[in-house]
Amino acid sequence: MWMTPKRSKMEVDEALVFRPEWTQRYLVVEPPEGNGALCLVCHRLVASTRERDVRRHYEAEHEFYERYVTEEERAALVERLRQGDVSIADVLTPEEKAARAGLGLCRLLALKGRGWGEGDFVYQCMEVFLREVLPDQIGVLEGIDLSPEITRQRILSIDNNLRSQLFNRARNFRAYSLALDDQAFVAYENYLLVFIRGVDSDLEVQEDLLTIINLTHHFSVGALMSAILEALQTAGLSLQRMVGLTTTHTLRMIGENSGLVSYMREKAVSPNCWNVIHYSGFLHLELLSSYDVDVNQIVNTISEWIVMIKTRGVRRPEFQPLLTESESEHGERINGRCLNNWLRRGKTLKLIFSLRKEIEAFLVSVGATTVHFTDKQWLCDFGFLVDIMDHLRELSEELQVSGVFAATAFDHICTFEGKLNLFQRQIEEQDLTDFPAFSEVVDELKQQFKEDQKIFEPDRYQMVICRLQKDFERHFKDLRFIKKDLELFANPFNFKPEYAPISVRVELTKLQANTNLWNEYRVKDLGQFYAGLPSETYPIIKGVAYKVASLFDSNQICDKAFAYLTRNQHTLSQPLTDEHLQALFRVATTEMDPRWDDLMRERIESNP
Repeated sequence: MWMTPKRSKMEVDEALVFRPEWTQRYLVVEPPEGNGALCLVCHRLVASTRERDVRRHYEAEHEFYERYVTEEERAALVERLRQGDVSIADVLTPEEKAARAGLGLCRLLALKGRGWGEGDFVYQCMEVFLREVLPDQIGVLEGIDLSPEITRQRILSIDNNLRSQLFNRARNFRAYSLALDDQAFVAYENYLLVFIRGVDSDLEVQEDLLTIINLTHHFSVGALMSAILEALQTAGLSLQRMVGLTTTHTLRMIGENSGLVSYMREKAVSPNCWNVIHYSGFLHLELLSSYDVDVNQIVNTISEWIVMIKTRGVRRPEFQPLLTESESEHGERINGRCLNNWLRRGKTLKLIFSLRKEIEAFLVSVGATTVHFTDKQWLCDFGFLVDIMDHLRELSEELQVSGVFAATAFDHICTFEGKLNLFQRQIEEQDLTDFPAFSEVVDELKQQFKEDQKIFEPDRYQMVICRLQKDFERHFKDLRFIKKDLELFANPFNFKPEYAPISVRVELTKLQANTNLWNEYRVKDLGQFYAGLPSETYPIIKGVAYKVASLFDSNQICDKAFAYLTRNQHTLSQPLTDEHLQALFRVATTEMDPRWDDLMRERIESNP
């Protein structure tokens, strides 16, 4: 199990109850249900009743109400808010309204991946609308500037604001992990996306983009390492609090002697550092695993078909669902790598498999080769690939659920490995119960080749499954190393003390004998339970909780970045500075809201 370094005594855990004084201080009231805090201004529910969460919402969204200073002014403001007599428009000056609107529009342009020049088009649309519908209000556009240069500046300002919030929270991280993704980009340049997941003393988890590193300028592993350490230092983080590394399984990341993971672990080895846990199977699970199971280059062949369909078969009704999904993923423009990545998804392959007869008829009509549809082995490989990728898709979707912690994610991995053992036996016995597409192909081939008793070779597919099993064993080896930590974190009341290390047995026995804590464990989620666990009484168990909670439990944030890139590949492949690219990805992936008041003040003071 992990050893917990010595640390200073923590503050007494904050009571998770609504406080009446918050009404005037943060303009919130206790909702009728009694859970959380209800904002009187925007009527949004702050789910948590920790003061820090309520204060965060107030400072991010409504700090302009700080102009009401005295107790009498605050009381009158609360009363007016209760009656619905005050709106944001009543508080803001015309200049502030224009600044806030301009910032919000720029953020929306970034979220949708639109080019800098499209701000002018948005402005023209608003101008036409107001002139025709609300001519008396046309003057509100005077203070809004959406020119390309101003849009660039504002998105950079939003990025700086979000990054400052991240750095402020990072100072309170008890533990953190990094996710390094060098496989997301389909643009002309290659970049490394560095995400961070940190956990504070309240077991509150924060996932966000730390930095983007241009691999063209940081080609060597040593240069990459320096860039990552610089980003950590800028955020005020030391390697002493780093717990885990999640990466892709490329040679740049996991090369035995020259991979970035080896360098990071070597750098993190010191008496004051924890053993860094590394696992490389979370990111782009379907994409990277498909290369191992695509034994006959099926995807490359299908990619050629899709290009022909998009250029010569767009009006055929049978292909409309396929084309619609393709355009929703990466637009009308065909990017070879992006198209290839999309085809490696289990859902896509399943759809194409269901259209194989229609595709064959289309290829015949345009004079293209259909030799693959008469190749017995190729068809069997196609059916097998569809099924195995569909199983990988199910696992990938399970790993996209955030907020479950690494213990649950590891359970999904172990369950899938058990499925692979079952698949091995089924293929050996030629039982295709869990391979519906493969079974369909085999049945069709049996009708065509009635005299041929041997339709497929089980050894061929057993080797593929065996390769996949070895990959999973290698990618998640470190998670097996901390399996007891994960089990202790997930089920502290069912974990037998005699199986725990000597250092934690006393705490574990005391915990399991506490009836009040058992009742809390039953009604709260794990994060809330460990947040309320007294650190003075259970320092080692709480230390394990910090580390486990800081491990990436899903690939959600990386998938969000990948989806943003594939949807907006044309815009993002245009010349952009690394600074602007980082700003776009931060805006697209963060769960934080910009602090609009700070941004408005900066905007008005600079008066660009």
